[in-house]
Amino acid sequence: MDAAMVTTAFELTGHRLLRSLGVVRGVTVRSRSLVGTLHATLQPIRGGNISILTELCENSRAEAFAFMMRHASDLGANAIIAVRYDATDIMSGVTEVLCYGTAVTVERT
Repeated sequence: MDAAMVTTAFELTGHRLLRSLGVVRGVTVRSRSLVGTLHATLQPIRGGNISILTELCENSRAEAFAFMMRHASDLGANAIIAVRYDATDIMSGVTEVLCYGTAVTVERT
């Protein structure tokens, strides 16, 4: 599936909805390494972006997004609408990242 066919909107511009295949999701659970935790603890002393945590968040979201797209493809979808992200701390230093949306089949109008 092409990432251009994934949207947070409830419709895909220039396409007509043919069929809804239901909710699809991608889940990843990540933890910080000991080195990453130490670096993230010290970096705020300088101020600014905490790059190691930004990278962890970006990688987690990208992985959850890819899992969601694969789930939709497995159902036969060619698009995903109403995409959202959610994150939950499972325990100290361990976070679940969820990406979910509605798998659909569409055709160009």
